Amino acid sequence: MIDEVPLSTIDLTTTDARPLISLAGPGDYFALLKPRVMSLVVLTAVVGFLAAPGEMNPILGSVSLLAIALGAGGAGALNMWYDADIDRIMSRTANRPVPAGRIARESALAFGVALSALSVMLLGLASNWFAAGFLAFTILFYAVFYTMGLKRRTVQNIVIGGAAGAFPPMVAWSAVTGGLAWESFALFLIIFLWTPPHFWALALFKMKDYGAAGIPMLPNVSGAASTRRHIFVYSVILAPVGVLPFWLGIAGPIYGAMATLLGVQFVVHAYRVLRMADEDIAMRPAKSLFGFSIVYLFALFGLLLLSTIAAAEFGIHVL
Repeated sequence: MIDEVPLSTIDLTTTDARPLISLAGPGDYFALLKPRVMSLVVLTAVVGFLAAPGEMNPILGSVSLLAIALGAGGAGALNMWYDADIDRIMSRTANRPVPAGRIARESALAFGVALSALSVMLLGLASNWFAAGFLAFTILFYAVFYTMGLKRRTVQNIVIGGAAGAFPPMVAWSAVTGGLAWESFALFLIIFLWTPPHFWALALFKMKDYGAAGIPMLPNVSGAASTRRHIFVYSVILAPVGVLPFWLGIAGPIYGAMATLLGVQFVVHAYRVLRMADEDIAMRPAKSLFGFSIVYLFALFGLLLLSTIAAAEFGIHVL
């Protein structure tokens, strides 16, 4: 009788059912792309495209955007390939396709490499090779420098690795202009400064998971009190940075006012986390900040998107 094994494949050449034929569905491969992360990448990249000075053929622009999305998906698949061992331990990630056994690690690796290579070539052909090189660097930064290097070795993993998620609007900007500018760096800076408080809030109420997986997240290494202080400091810095697009002229006064209000609310949430007692097992302030941080970033870039569309329509930043 054959032992029970993951349902990802069946090895017809041996007696211990190892995968050669994948039984994974399309949804499993889609999950490898980290669709929620990809949606953020697409939104921020669209803002980068529209905010950049100059014009791009709509078809080539759409292909370029697809390339950036595929690059994010390829990086996500490579992350899931490498992290399958620790993903299996943590409740938040245990049902991902690779640790759950629906897709073999080798298949995830091949899928990630193929998508990454395709995305870089596609962006180079559709826009320019500077943007393609930037996309290749972004994928390598996330998959190699962060996932394989920093994540399991340093308490600053999220701070440094967060840059990978902040690069897409700069990549999109360079696809239009062939270069970079301070305005594109402002878009990068918003996401870069948002990442630590967002993930450290999650890490506070997922400490046991990260501890079991051996990942040196800030709460596990420096303690909850230190993490709460770090969250507050980053939030205070993030709030005014979120208004930078208005001061740099790539968004209008409505964006400036809304970004200010959202930033103040972010700081209020962070202050509640700062005041959270060590004995607070429910950690509702941390969970509330984590949820609001997602709303904050999508709202900010959604407003930027509307502002850039309105500017293209009316010739001035009315939003």
